[in-house]
Amino acid sequence: MADQLAADAVLFEVSDGVAWVTINRPEARNAVNQAVTEGLAEAWDRVESDDDIAVAVLTGAGEAAFSAGADLKEMAARAERGLPSHLAGSRLADGGVTKPVIAAVNGVAYAFGFNLVMQCDLCVAADHARFGILEAKVGRGSPWAAQLGWLIPPRVAMELLCTAEPISAQRAYELGLVNRVVPASQLKTTAAELAAAIAANAPLTVRAGKAMVRSTAGLPPAEAAAIADEIYQPVYASDDAQEGPRAFAEKRPPRWQGR
Repeated sequence: MADQLAADAVLFEVSDGVAWVTINRPEARNAVNQAVTEGLAEAWDRVESDDDIAVAVLTGAGEAAFSAGADLKEMAARAERGLPSHLAGSRLADGGVTKPVIAAVNGVAYAFGFNLVMQCDLCVAADHARFGILEAKVGRGSPWAAQLGWLIPPRVAMELLCTAEPISAQRAYELGLVNRVVPASQLKTTAAELAAAIAANAPLTVRAGKAMVRSTAGLPPAEAAAIADEIYQPVYASDDAQEGPRAFAEKRPPRWQGR
């Protein structure tokens, strides 16, 4: 049974080393309000602190929306001038989650919902999913999209930001924003298979891979190589680095300890 976080706004369940995190506001197209923000914060804390969790999957309840963005009704009531305080950064966005996180996009991912997809490390999308940065239609900002230029071609990022027109899951796949596009009925199974493949691998090596990609994007080769060496040095010095070759020589599955 899934745990309920922040007044049921987020569901949290762990199975076979995979944490399933579900935004649970289908009646509001899984819009992100204060409760969702608090629930996700608690979820990422649990993902990072639980040694039995190797990877997480983030999705939305229902089939219509991964997340349609920030809750505009709540935002209007707050009447904040500036970036809404409850959307300003998160442990996931700020690099505080070292384990891989997969977005399982079960419907529209618009505005801040698009941001949540960008915060994740991999993305599986249902074939009816759509992605869009709609802030230009409602006079809001999208500073969180600053990293979009290294995820997709800059001119495509410019089009998304300036036209506020969504793109299909297939187009997102063609641009490299999505790893796999599948029928909606296969979304959870595909995400689970991808998560299981990650969970079976050496955890220190997996986390170092995530850290390297995020730390070296856009850097000159020599600078990137120096950072990569520093990130991987503890991996080479670990017990798991000895266990892998030993298990191969003994023709048995490795027993990873994460140290």
